[in-house]
Amino acid sequence: MQTLVIYDIPDDKIRNKVSEACKDYGLERIQYSAFLGDINHNRRDELCQRLRRTLGKNEGNIKLYPLCDKDLRLKKEIVNAGEEKQ
Repeated sequence: MQTLVIYDIPDDKIRNKVSEACKDYGLERIQYSAFLGDINHNRRDELCQRLRRTLGKNEGNIKLYPLCDKDLRLKKEIVNAGEEKQ
């Protein structure tokens, strides 16, 4: 099942460790603080435990959202890579 991981962590060192953990589990960065990838329930639980240990008592939050394929197909993206138009 696809899993979305998003986080808001002010400490660079902790944030980098969270990013590396997501990559270690095969997730792909989709935003600066968001990763998405296909991992099973057991691997998601392992990742959650690793992220919990990594964050520890430091300031921040991490959220993991399992997404079914049906819901993922309904996603919308809004991208503006150009200049603002008036």
